[in-house]
Amino acid sequence: MTRVLSPAVLDRARIAARPQLTGIVTGAMGLTLSVEGITAAVGDLVEVSPGQRPLLAEVVAVHRDRLTCMPLGDLSGIRSGTPVRPTGRPLQVPVGEALLGRVLDGLGRPLDGGPPLGSLVSYVDLTSETPNALTRARVSRPLATGVRALDTLVPVGRGQRLGIFAGSGVGKSTLLSQITRGTDADIRVIGLIGERGREVREFIEEDLGPEGLAQSVVVVATSDEPPLVRLKAAFVATRIAEAFRDQGRDVLLMMDSITRTAMAQREVGLSAGEPPATRGYPPSVFAMLPKLLEKAGTSTAGSITGLYTVLVDGDDHNEPIADTARSILDGHVVLTRKLATAGHFPAIDVLESISRVATAVVPGAQMTDARELRRMLGALRDVRELIEIGAYQTGTDPLVDRARRLVPDIDAFLRQSTADSTPLPEAWARLHAIITAA
Repeated sequence: MTRVLSPAVLDRARIAARPQLTGIVTGAMGLTLSVEGITAAVGDLVEVSPGQRPLLAEVVAVHRDRLTCMPLGDLSGIRSGTPVRPTGRPLQVPVGEALLGRVLDGLGRPLDGGPPLGSLVSYVDLTSETPNALTRARVSRPLATGVRALDTLVPVGRGQRLGIFAGSGVGKSTLLSQITRGTDADIRVIGLIGERGREVREFIEEDLGPEGLAQSVVVVATSDEPPLVRLKAAFVATRIAEAFRDQGRDVLLMMDSITRTAMAQREVGLSAGEPPATRGYPPSVFAMLPKLLEKAGTSTAGSITGLYTVLVDGDDHNEPIADTARSILDGHVVLTRKLATAGHFPAIDVLESISRVATAVVPGAQMTDARELRRMLGALRDVRELIEIGAYQTGTDPLVDRARRLVPDIDAFLRQSTADSTPLPEAWARLHAIITAA
């Protein structure tokens, strides 16, 4: 009986059968290595100092007689003449059910001290095809987050990509953790990119907890990791989410933060010789963002709902990364420092936040309630200064008068503790009760 080998097995066999060529390091500058004596394609991995403490590096540029490589680790101990061996393949990522409950590093390797992944998972190339625009299913079903202000006033659809925009210390990570506990998505894939090392264990143990982690995959690349590892971590998390989507699952992909991913790409681009452009960001940053963000969304099988935090520089919501991300995403949630310092959490400015799929995922009667609350908040904002100095006269505007009467109920509705998760029907019922109050 003839046994038919899979293409993946054949590819590995071909790679193993190739002659083992060895090159050498001829220079190291900044974040790059110059390698001579071997050939490889852009995106392939090479092993520096094989057989000792091998350091993986990715080929980022090809010249006639040498390769420019970027290390996926520390360059300490690398010198001119250090041997280099090509692997003949790009970075591969583990995918499969065995990843649930696991914490991985930026290259997809276990970081939690658990058992080796081994044959429990499949390995796929990090690069993948983005679903064709015409084969994507339309976003038509809501995704509950457990946060009342989001579920009613900035509703999230399954397959939507939403940005959470805020300055530092305003509550982006806290809001993500609250959504993690309250969502009804099948699977959660969480990418912690460039985060403080102190926050990682807190997020896993306190925010996720054992039950939340059991349905999650966490990819971590802290701020001290090499820039290429931080950059790859964002694509690793996305690739894992894509594999679950291809199984027909509804995946919630949360990435904190897209800004630090862009900063990692900036370091990589500048080290590779790109010229700095807008505020020091090279052109590759603005090419990378749509490639990453467009991978989320619906497909013919399942969906990836992407929630991406955006750290706005100096609270400037029009800085280059925030402006570019906002133009690609399907909506944005704005957190303001003014609300945060006043103790209003989550610090969501609902009038500045918008979901571009709201009308597609929310029934008409509920959208009417949401629009009415927005009208009252907008009218109240327009006369706030007059009210504060005592110049507003009751009876001037019936909508303002009604909003002032309902301010305590509206505030109680929009404020929510991190431990509180409100089911979607209850959130709409509470909003309707406020709108219909006398």
